[in-house]
Amino acid sequence: MFGFVARTKSVKQRTLSLVRLNLELAKLEAKKKAMALGVAAGLALLAVVLVVYAIGFAFAAAAAGISEALPLWLSLLIVAGLILLLAAIAGLLAVRFAKKASPPKPAQAIEEAERTVEALRSHV
Repeated sequence: MFGFVARTKSVKQRTLSLVRLNLELAKLEAKKKAMALGVAAGLALLAVVLVVYAIGFAFAAAAAGISEALPLWLSLLIVAGLILLLAAIAGLLAVRFAKKASPPKPAQAIEEAERTVEALRSHV
C-alpha cells in the first residue's frame, strides 16, 4: 500500500516538473516571436523614415540633375518612382519578419506537452 502512495507522489512530482518545464519553454518561444515582431516594426519604421526623408532630398537633388536632360515633370516622376520602390522593398521585408512571428502560439511547447501527455497515457 505504501509503495503505491510513494509512486503516486513521484508521478505527481514529475508531472508538475514537466508542466513547469513546458511553461518555461512557452515563455522562451514567446520572447523569440516578440523579438521577430520588434524587428518587423523596426523595419517598417525604417521604411516610413526613408520615405519621409527621401521625398525632400531626392526631389530636390535628383530632379534638379535630371532636369538638365529631361523636362522637370519627368525628372520628378522618375525620382518619385525610385523612392516608392525603396519603400516597397522595406515594407516587404517588414511583412516577411512579421510572418516569422505568427502565429503567436508557442508551437514547440504545445508539441512537447502533447508528447508528455502521450507518454503518460502509454505508461498508465
